[in-house]
This record gives sequence, C-alpha cells and structure tokens, in this order.
Amino acid sequence: MKATQRDYSSAAQRAARDCSIFFFCGPDEAGAAAAAGKMVELLDDPGERVELSGGDLRKDPAMLGDEARSSSLFGDKRHIYVRASGDEAHDALKTLIETGEAGAGEAAPVLVVATSATDKSRTAKLLEKRKDALVAMFWPPDLASVTGTVRQMADSAGLKLGGDLAERIARAASLDVRLAQSEVTKLALYCDASPQSPKPASAEDLDAIGAATDEDGFMPVVNAVLGGEVNHINRELKRMREHGMNPVGLLLAIERRAAQLAQIAGQLGSRGSFDRLDRGQKAQLGIFFRDERDIRSQLTRWHRRKLERLTPKLVELHRQLLSNSQAAEMLLAQGLIEITRFAARR
Repeated sequence: MKATQRDYSSAAQRAARDCSIFFFCGPDEAGAAAAAGKMVELLDDPGERVELSGGDLRKDPAMLGDEARSSSLFGDKRHIYVRASGDEAHDALKTLIETGEAGAGEAAPVLVVATSATDKSRTAKLLEKRKDALVAMFWPPDLASVTGTVRQMADSAGLKLGGDLAERIARAASLDVRLAQSEVTKLALYCDASPQSPKPASAEDLDAIGAATDEDGFMPVVNAVLGGEVNHINRELKRMREHGMNPVGLLLAIERRAAQLAQIAGQLGSRGSFDRLDRGQKAQLGIFFRDERDIRSQLTRWHRRKLERLTPKLVELHRQLLSNSQAAEMLLAQGLIEITRFAARR
C-alpha cells in the first residue's frame, strides 16, 4: 500500500488492520512521526513499545526480527518503533520479511520513521507492492492543511474551535503537527473538554495556556542558527535558557525550516532564482511574508550539498535529546553552535 498526507487518514484504518510493516518517509519528518503515532493508536493491541535506531539496525540487521518475534517481560504484545535516516532499516526489514517467509513465526508490528528517505528509496521499493506493508510519504504542509488538521484534532478532543483559532495554533506551531497536537491537548484540558462533553474554546483560553508564538519563541533562534549568525547565537542561546524553551520543540522548528529550504532549493533547481517565485508558488512552499527575508538569506548559505549534510546532523541531535533528556539543553546548545558555524562557511 502507498499513501500520502492527502489520503493517509482514509488509508490508515485499513492499513492498521491488514499491514504489519509501516514505512513513514518524506521531508516532513513531523508529519511522518505524527502519522506513525496515529497508526499506533489504530492498532488493535499495540502493547509495549520497543524503540530501535536505524544505526543499530544497519550494524545488526537480524536485531529487528529478534525484537519483533520476542515477547515482553510479562508476555504481552509489543510493537517496534524505529527512527532511521534514509535506508538504514532496509537490510533489517528485508531480513525480517525473508525469515518470516521461511517460517520464523509471527512478528510484532514494525513502524519505521525514516528522515531523508522518500517513496523512491530502496526501502520503499522493497515494501510498496506488499499487501502486508504501508509506505506513506509526507511533504511539508501548507498553512491551510495544518489549520484543517488542527480542527480535526480539536473535534477529536471535544473542542469547538473556530477557524481563526485553529490557524493561530498552526502558525504558533510553525506548521508542526506534533506541537499543534500538544497545544490542542493542553487547551482541551484547560477547557475541561472531552468527546462526551464538547466545550467551546476562545482566544482568551488560548492565551491562558501560554501558547508559544513565532515572534516570542523559536524563530529568532532558528534564523540565527541557519543564517550563520555567529555573533548572535550566544545571545539567542542565553534567551533560550532564560525563557525555558523546550529543546525538542526548538529543534523541531529548525528541522522544519531545514526541510523547507531543501524543498525550495529543489523547486528552484541549479539555476533558478528566488525572485522568480510568484505569490502562489511561495504559498505552496510555505513562505510567509514575515519570513521571506530570512529564508532568502538562508538559501544563499545552504546549497544542496550542505543541506544533505545538515539533515543527518539534525537527526542525530534529535536522537541525543530524546535519549538524554536531562542534558538536552546543553546538547542542543552545543549542536546549534556547530551548525551555526557550518552555516557561516562560504
């Protein structure tokens, strides 16, 4: 099975019932991860979650099958969640399939979120024609689609949310559906809303839960890092600590801008000019007026080869933050300084 963000909602129910391997890919890592999270919720009995990294599977392809066919400590069901980059999980998935066809026994559901991979990758080609596998490709969304997703989230949580508030949440989350989901969840708790007892939400309610906005949140740090502003990065990192910014949320904002730069660079090609983009093209690429100057400047620093090196760095930094939450702020600061210096190189 194959799906994109457009038809994923309709395909997810059937995939949860019929498939045991799920491959989520594309430049929108946030959308892919959110889709994987939704798939876990749709599984009949997901059980215990076992997390593996693509790097570990690349070193030991048999590990995936061993974990997928093992039972939990108390004999309960489990599902395997893999964070990978590119085709790191290809050999492990191939081994899992081959051993299963040879009679190794039933395996737990395997969900792979693969940054830097597409539906043209070796892993996608391995899975796309199988009836027991789903390949889902996610492109960076635009404001309208994320606003619609926020309204769906609100409906599921029992929140009656107007279009203006849904758009405000989408903008505040930098079009990241995971951060948007967090805001909707907090808002539903604040309003005491539930599917059984729906409640309306107002702008005052959203203000009360302290929803972050681009202006007072992440974007100055994002622009300092990807703009190679070595003279400003220490000031922004100090502000990050003083305001208690969430390290993972901030890194997600940088990942989204990096994915956007890659998409714009791909659209322009080797000889294209940013100035030739019309208003409609800019809207499709998620280029808002307030961000245009920063994006234009960042594109001059991040050509295709540098962007290809940036993505694995962000993925590895993300893994470090998730595996060592107590030192997340320090690890993020070190990583961002390194990226800023790399961006500053001509």
